[in-house]
Amino acid sequence: MTPDELLAEADRLLTTAVPGTHGRWPRACAWLIRLALEEALDGFWARVEPAAAECAMRPQLLLLPQYADEETALLARAAWTGLTRAAHHHPYELAPTTAELRRWHGVVSDLLVRLDRQVSAGIRP
Repeated sequence: MTPDELLAEADRLLTTAVPGTHGRWPRACAWLIRLALEEALDGFWARVEPAAAECAMRPQLLLLPQYADEETALLARAAWTGLTRAAHHHPYELAPTTAELRRWHGVVSDLLVRLDRQVSAGIRP
């Protein structure tokens, strides 16, 4: 699935009651948004620095300020870290709220545009 399709599915979880999801939908939504971010970064690296696409996500995020503007890199790192924490079940923590998921959805949607703009502008280190 493309990042846009993943975000559309996350939006569906946020706006409609999906049968069978019960209390699992917030974490499922966080996983979808995080996967959209990861797919977007994989696409970015495939066009800018293909070798980086083979790295795990943390090295990709550490490398991002060298290939994109600082604000984009900070937003990507913060979103991925927050989504990673929210997606994993911890018995002592509540699931992410709809407001938190909406915020991450908006940030990742914005990042898709920013990353595409960086590639189109031909930004290189």
